[in-house]
Amino acid sequence: MKLAYPILIAQLIQNLMGFADTVMAGRVSATDMAAVAVASSVWLPLILTISGLVMALASIISQLSGAKQYDDVAKASYQTAWIAVFFSVLIIIFYYIATPLLIERVALEPELKRLMFDYLAFIVWGGPGYCLYLVLRNYCEGLSFTRPTMIISILGLLINIPANYIFIYGKFGMPALGGAGCGIATAIVYWAMFAGMLAYAYFSKHLKHAPLFKEFYWPQWSEIKVILALGTPIALSLLFEVSLFAAVAIILAPFGASIVASHQVAINFSGLVFMVPLSLAMAVTIKVGYEVGNKNLEKAKEICRYSVILGLFIAVGTAAITLLFSKHIAAIYTNDPKVLELAASLMVLAALFQFSDAIQVISAGALRGYKDTKSILYITFFSYWLVGLSFGLILGITDWLVPATGPYGFWIGFISGLTVAAVLLAWRLKVIQQRLDQQWQLAPQ
Repeated sequence: MKLAYPILIAQLIQNLMGFADTVMAGRVSATDMAAVAVASSVWLPLILTISGLVMALASIISQLSGAKQYDDVAKASYQTAWIAVFFSVLIIIFYYIATPLLIERVALEPELKRLMFDYLAFIVWGGPGYCLYLVLRNYCEGLSFTRPTMIISILGLLINIPANYIFIYGKFGMPALGGAGCGIATAIVYWAMFAGMLAYAYFSKHLKHAPLFKEFYWPQWSEIKVILALGTPIALSLLFEVSLFAAVAIILAPFGASIVASHQVAINFSGLVFMVPLSLAMAVTIKVGYEVGNKNLEKAKEICRYSVILGLFIAVGTAAITLLFSKHIAAIYTNDPKVLELAASLMVLAALFQFSDAIQVISAGALRGYKDTKSILYITFFSYWLVGLSFGLILGITDWLVPATGPYGFWIGFISGLTVAAVLLAWRLKVIQQRLDQQWQLAPQ
């Protein structure tokens, strides 16, 4: 919990930045707010994919830390930084190549289209800063220092709101860019967060045992291959999850605006609740990785076991809050009676999947600590897309099993997919633990 709570606060603050962007752009016009929403839906999958690649660093460093191999920490961090820079620059190049080809083909209102592409033109330049921030964040977290993440996120929020104000509304001599101004503000925040984390990594006494700036490392393909082998499955797993919810929103579009809005309310709140077990899972990765590196396999198993129990206890609390206050929560998002009623009923289903969600995300976090990431990719793809989406489609839009249930069917599909993922990931965790026990017993003392 000591490791997890700063990560949780940082995650919530990042969500709050997105909320601030939406609200402040919405004060200009509905078109500006829509432009921010559409542009964000393009940007987030791209940046989350790179984030997944970089997340491999935390498990690598935690194992090196447990094995007291501090001299190798900087080398792993630099190689991850080269990966982050390469892919973030690739996004910039891709934007300028793809925009002339896509701008005429995107079927949006002219003003909405202009604002969307302007937003993306600004934010892509913040990508390298954010990706390098993620490298430094995972460096610190891998060494069991999570508070810097929280502090730097607070710094980001304190910059984000006034920067939005300046560039959205055209203050202090700046042009009024409307929703597109959020793109500049976010890019500034990204680079400020990188600068803040860089200063911490350079000056902090807590990190002197694993110095980052003692020696410079050029790209080394053998090291980069190892990081990509660990990070690519994590990145694809994140992409599968994000794209699943986006796909369901698109499939529900023909059912009408009220149903799509209700689904979005329930998904948004579920995403906020998910930050709690996700933060715990990230802490589990660090602790398990440290104990595996330290060859203390029993301690690693103990951490896994109690983390799942803690996650389930937390899920009892969050599920109870969701059930008891579903209508009040929905009322925060909307005052439309039809949307409110449907969103509240979907939250009942959202409360149910919080238990399997906690087990699957914590199990996945533990597997990352063991450096077993390919299994996460296979299991999440099978569970989310082949089980969850397929079952959701059957229940939601066909009469094969029962009369079509619309959004309820898709949410039952979510529950099914997450439950399958929880069972398979927990099973895989048990297999990995037994395999390591056998290897340790057979190894020469």
